[in-house]
Amino acid sequence: MPPVTPPRAPRRDAAANREALVTAAVLLLNRDPAVPLDAIAAEAGLSRRSVYGHFATRDDLVREVSLRGAARVADLAVPVDVDDAAVQLAALGAALWAQVEHVRVMARLTVRGPSAHAVGDALSPLRRASLDIVRRGVASGRMRGDVPAARLARLVEGAVLSVLDEATESELSRAEGHHLVLVAVLSIVGLGWREVDELVRTRPELRLDAPRPRTDDDAPATVGEAAR
Repeated sequence: MPPVTPPRAPRRDAAANREALVTAAVLLLNRDPAVPLDAIAAEAGLSRRSVYGHFATRDDLVREVSLRGAARVADLAVPVDVDDAAVQLAALGAALWAQVEHVRVMARLTVRGPSAHAVGDALSPLRRASLDIVRRGVASGRMRGDVPAARLARLVEGAVLSVLDEATESELSRAEGHHLVLVAVLSIVGLGWREVDELVRTRPELRLDAPRPRTDDDAPATVGEAAR
C-alpha cells in the first residue's frame, strides 16, 4: 500500500505574508534593532527571497513598521477631556507611554531612526493636540509664559522622548516610566516639584491604571502593528 501523503498546508496569500513580515519585524527589532533580514524572514515563516516580493530592502520593511506604529499611536493616544491644561498634557504623555512601553526599543528606533522625519509627519495630529493644550495652558497662566507656546510644546515632546531613552537604557518598569513621563511633562511646562507631586497623587486621570485607549489585552499589539 503506497504511503499516505499528508495534505499540504494551504499557502498564505500575499497580504498575510506581508503582515507576517511586519509582525516578525516588530518582535525581533524590539529585541535587537540590528537584527538581520534573514532572521525576520525566518520568524515570519518565509524565505529571504520571498521578502523581496514585498519590500525592496530591509530599510523599506523597517520604514513600514515605523510608519504603521506612528499612525497607530497617533490614532489611540488621544487627550483626555479635562479643564486643567497641565493635567490634560500630562495625561497625554501617559497615554503615549501606555502605547509604547511594551515595545520601547522599537519605539525608540521609530522616533530616532532613519524614518524619523516621515514618522514625525504621521505623528502630526498628536503634535497639534499638544500645541493646542500648551497654548491654552499658557493663555490661562497655568503654564509658564516665558517661552513661546510652540517652543514649549517642542520641549515637552523632547522631554517625553528623553524618558523613552532613559526607560530603554535603564530598563525602567512600566510604573517607573509612567511616573517619570508625568514628572517630565509637568516640570517642563513650569510646575514646581511639590505641585507635580500633588497632581500625580491626587488626579485620577494621571494614575497608572486610568482608562487608556490601549488595554493590557492589546499588549502584544506592538507599536508597529497594522491598524486593522
